[in-house]
Formats: sequence, structure tokens, C-alpha cells
Amino acid sequence: MIRSIYYTPDGKLQRDLDDSALRQAINTGRGTLWVDICNEPLPSSEHILQDVFKFHPLAIEDTIHEAHTPKVNDWEGCISIVLHTVTEVGDKDSAFSTRELDAFLGTNYLLTYQGQLVPEVDLIWSRVEQDAGLLARGAVTLFYRLADEIVDDFLLAVEDIDQAIDQLEDIIFEQPTSETLECIFENKRYLQQIRRILLPQRELFNKLARGDYQVVSPMERIYFRDLYDHLVRLHEIIESLRDMSTGALDTYLSLVNNRMNEVMKTLTIFTALFMPLSFLAGFFGMNFFQPSFPLSIWTGKLIFSLLLALMVITPSIMFLWMRRKTWL
Repeated sequence: MIRSIYYTPDGKLQRDLDDSALRQAINTGRGTLWVDICNEPLPSSEHILQDVFKFHPLAIEDTIHEAHTPKVNDWEGCISIVLHTVTEVGDKDSAFSTRELDAFLGTNYLLTYQGQLVPEVDLIWSRVEQDAGLLARGAVTLFYRLADEIVDDFLLAVEDIDQAIDQLEDIIFEQPTSETLECIFENKRYLQQIRRILLPQRELFNKLARGDYQVVSPMERIYFRDLYDHLVRLHEIIESLRDMSTGALDTYLSLVNNRMNEVMKTLTIFTALFMPLSFLAGFFGMNFFQPSFPLSIWTGKLIFSLLLALMVITPSIMFLWMRRKTWL
């Protein structure tokens, strides 16, 4: 799908321009043109990028055929930008999916190329159709709106992970299971995935805010400085969540070990309490062959009563002794 929208210098709005109209809009250097390419066959995409906009062949190859980390390159008359978005897909194996968005920013145009559908582009496109004033402010401001929406989605994803970690902390103290441990490692993996994208994307906006790009005027750099500040704060939040996730993992392991120690201590106590009884039962259960003196006294009521008392008193004394030693 190739769609285009053009805010003409006289304040009119044109949609779905043909090739000649696109060339004319680009050559005038006035107004604001936005062309979006999404899931389009390669020949059609290459035609727009090469024949209509006349981008550098290396820039076209990087856009269509390769995946890159977030970056910005300065070409003659325009800059190429690679952004990454984060999208919540709700799948257990991968709750967050990252997608690449390539963009070319010129003096009066913005071209976006989506290898996969990026929801933020559709959102800004619908806003532009409702309010043409967004186009009237220029291509750089339009790109800022799109980038700001992408940064906000990163913030929402991090907030979801923050809530998940808070819930895990409650579960850890109530009834931790093996699924709890799995969720902890999933959140750590999501944070690492977002952090790996966030760092180069932060530097991208830092270059746009401080770099000497002819497309971005000094008055417009403040927009990208704002995005850079947001990503700096977001990076601090991610680092804090990583520490919280590590702390949750340590707490989980400590609680599991403590519960295992309690179980082992209980089993050891029962074993120690019944050990004297086993000795007494084993001793008096032995068979004696050819006795040299009468043993009928050992089967009398007195010995039986004494033995029962001994079997009750011995564990009681051992129990009180263990309590005194604070083993219980």
C-alpha cells in the first residue's frame, strides 16, 4: 500500500498523488508532503524511492533489504532515520514485539517505509486527515509527532512491566511457584530487549537535537531535545526496574531456600525425637538365646510401665532442650 497526502502552499489538501504530482511537490520545496509505504512489493517501493524521490542507492538498499539498529544518516538534501517501535502482542512467549520503521526527512516531505505494520503511523495519519494543521507546521514537526507517539508507546510498555513486577512481588510473599520464577525471567528479558533498542534510539534523537543537519532548523531541534530527555528518564526507569527484577529473583530464591530449610528442620526434629524410641524398641525386641538367669521380670507390668514412661519422657525432654537451644 502506497498512500500520500500533500498540504499545498495555498492551504489545500491533496491525497493519493501520482508520480508526476509527487515530483512536482518535491521540486517546489514548499508545502508538506507525506508518503507512506507499507507492505508494498519491492518493485513498487523501489520505484518510489529511486525514480520519484531519487534517494541514494545505498540508502534504498538499507531501507528495503536490511534491518538496522536505530540510527540517522545525512544524505544530500535529506536525512534517513531508522526507528524501532514496541508493540504489545499479548503472546505468552513474546509479550512485546519490536518493529522497524524507516523514514526519509526532507525540507518539505516525510517518507515512511513500513516493512511490518506500525500502529503509530496509522494513528498519526488519521490525526493528519482530521486536522490538516499538523501538515501545515512542516515535515520536521510531523516527524516529531510520529516519534513522540513511538516514545510514548515505549513508556506504556515499561509501565506494564512495572505493574507485572509489583504483582510478582506480592505473589512471591504469598505463594511462589515455578511459574513465578518463569515470569521473573520473562520480565528481565523484556527489559533487556527494550534497553537494547532504547540506548541507540536515545543517541539518535541526541544527534538530531545537537547535530548540524540542514533539514532540521535550530528552532526545531528543541523538539528532539524533548524526546531525548524523555528517553533519558525512560532509561533510568528501566535500570530501576532491572534492579527490582533482580531483587525479586533474590527474594524468591531466599524464600524458597528458607521454606526448604524449615521442611528439613521439621523432618530432622521428628527423626531426633523418635530415635530414642527406636533404640528402646529395638533393644527390648531382641531375642536372647540360652539365658543364664531368669528373664521373666523383663516381661512384667512394672518394666512395661517404666518403659512406656521412658518413651514418653525422653522425647519430651529432648523437645524442651531443643526449644531452649532455639532450634524450634
